[in-house]
Amino acid sequence: MTCERPGAGGPSAAPAPTLSSMRTHATADPSRHRVLVVEDDDTIGRHLESGLRGNGYAPTWNRTGSAALAEAARTPYDVLLLDLGLPDMDGLDVARTLRARHPDLLIIILTARTDDIDVIAGLDAGADDYLVKPFSLTVLLARLRAHLRRRVVATPPQEPARLADLVLDVVARRCTLHDEDVQLRPKEFDLLAVLARHAGEAVARETLMAEVWDENWFGSTKTLDVTMAGLRRRLAEAASGSARLPRITTLRGHGYRLEL
Repeated sequence: MTCERPGAGGPSAAPAPTLSSMRTHATADPSRHRVLVVEDDDTIGRHLESGLRGNGYAPTWNRTGSAALAEAARTPYDVLLLDLGLPDMDGLDVARTLRARHPDLLIIILTARTDDIDVIAGLDAGADDYLVKPFSLTVLLARLRAHLRRRVVATPPQEPARLADLVLDVVARRCTLHDEDVQLRPKEFDLLAVLARHAGEAVARETLMAEVWDENWFGSTKTLDVTMAGLRRRLAEAASGSARLPRITTLRGHGYRLEL
């Protein structure tokens, strides 16, 4: 299945698939993930809703940003699939609002906007991933599985890491500076955790992409750059007075190194 707006991406639209053809990785797990779909196009929204349900997810479809915000306030969701071109508000505002309210929500943007600046804006608004229309349902499902798999992998208990005056508690997913919480987005926290685990070592971009996102990541590595910029900005904003912070050094052509 390819999801696109009618008339977009080619001279003729592909026929709608049957539900059986979309059962790529169905599961009868009663604790299946709740997915909030925000899409104003009826054809795409209907296909996403039926395709997700046929593959074991529990989707709820909203056509406007305001309806989605109200729905997310009533019901906890695991995943947000978000179109940017909504009739009542910009999807980026929806992403920012829900990211602030639900730090652990997995946000994947689905949009026809293809410029680099739009991709960067979406990721900077809090999105974890970005898919450009038209896109394949199988690719969307693969990305969902990859993101969700990384979120449920159990890790052995670890002692909090002290990085100068910064304390990183991976088990509690808490970052503090002089006992004050530093508010990091999920991927910013994961990125800092990987760098802290390899403190003083040069960590390649490919290693960071594999450990923070997925070894089969489909998207641009600009995701790493945007997340790194956000991490540095939030650490700088949290620092005050004589607080000592770890320094993240950019190694051009290779990756990054965390210096204590």
